[in-house]
Amino acid sequence: MNSLALLGLGLLLGLRHAADSDHVVAVTAIAARTRRVLPATMLGMMWGLGHTLTLFTVGAGIILFNWTVPPRLGLAMEFCVALALVLVGLLNLRHRESERVAPDEKSGRLPAGRAFLVGLVHGLAGSAAVALLVLATVHDPRWACLYLLVFGLGTLAGMALITTGFAWPVASAAERWAGAGRMIRLSTGALSLCFGAWLIYQIGWHDGLFLAAAHWTPR
Repeated sequence: MNSLALLGLGLLLGLRHAADSDHVVAVTAIAARTRRVLPATMLGMMWGLGHTLTLFTVGAGIILFNWTVPPRLGLAMEFCVALALVLVGLLNLRHRESERVAPDEKSGRLPAGRAFLVGLVHGLAGSAAVALLVLATVHDPRWACLYLLVFGLGTLAGMALITTGFAWPVASAAERWAGAGRMIRLSTGALSLCFGAWLIYQIGWHDGLFLAAAHWTPR
């Protein structure tokens, strides 16, 4: 495959990867804690930075050093994603009656560190699948690692676009209705909590993390 075509494909697939349901649920729940567009975009970029860091580090280890990921370890990494979704959801659902704006916005602080950590977890869970896909098509380890990096940057850009697109209607609704921000924060928190709980069941029992036989397919 032509090298430029390979890198272009990695960029496009990275953009697509950002739109995975668990990614979107987590980041929109985090971005719902601000009503401004630029800070929401920065939160998406912080998530993408964390995702790229672990994706490249673990993926490069698989490519260069032939690391193997046992099924139970792979499931455990995906289980961490489920726990992160539950935690993000609970943080959004936490509410004090005296609050009239989101807690992080009221104090002037945005959960950038939270977005980065959640991105780290998501990148760790997806690194094996991406690395194995690259190994199947790219035989030069240097180009395979470069592909991983471009893929990660594509995911970063995709998540920045997603959070920006999410923040525009949130900001507009908050200007027209004072309770819109709180409603969006609570609804995204509930969605994140429910989706995380569903993943806990799927990974823990359906895929067998907590059972004698674990069944894991990198995805």
